[in-house]
Amino acid sequence: MIIAIVAVDRRGAIGKGGKLPWHYSADMKFFRETTTGNACVMGYNTWLTLKKPLKDRLNIVLSRQSQIEPQDFLVVLRELNSVLSLKDYLRCDLFVMGGEQVYRAFLPHIDKWIVTEVPLTVEGADAFVPGNYLEGFRETKTQQLDEGLTVRFYERTAA
Repeated sequence: MIIAIVAVDRRGAIGKGGKLPWHYSADMKFFRETTTGNACVMGYNTWLTLKKPLKDRLNIVLSRQSQIEPQDFLVVLRELNSVLSLKDYLRCDLFVMGGEQVYRAFLPHIDKWIVTEVPLTVEGADAFVPGNYLEGFRETKTQQLDEGLTVRFYERTAA
């Protein structure tokens, strides 16, 4: 299953200056607990913000960049179709974790969205989820986290 996981501000912002424009411990803990034991696909800029592979997860970087150092638990793929075909061999879920271009590329393939709503508006944000990202999805569950965060779960509706 392909699951997109994202934290958004009130306007759908997900980044500013190549970084996550907030830090909520509750969100980081939720992300870690939700994705551990699975595969996480990200773009090159998201990879750069991590500094090292996410622990206990297969890290997949979707990028045409060639300067990524080989590491354990890291796979670099150059094409969306390569990631989609790899998914068939995984015995776990594939979490799409950004950034903006990766969410946009995977949009037709996503089965579920996990959206953490951040209670603020980031001035000068320069990365956003696609405007229509929840089109064709229905909310199935809501969960409250500490620090005033709300997580909403969405599943694709039958076509």
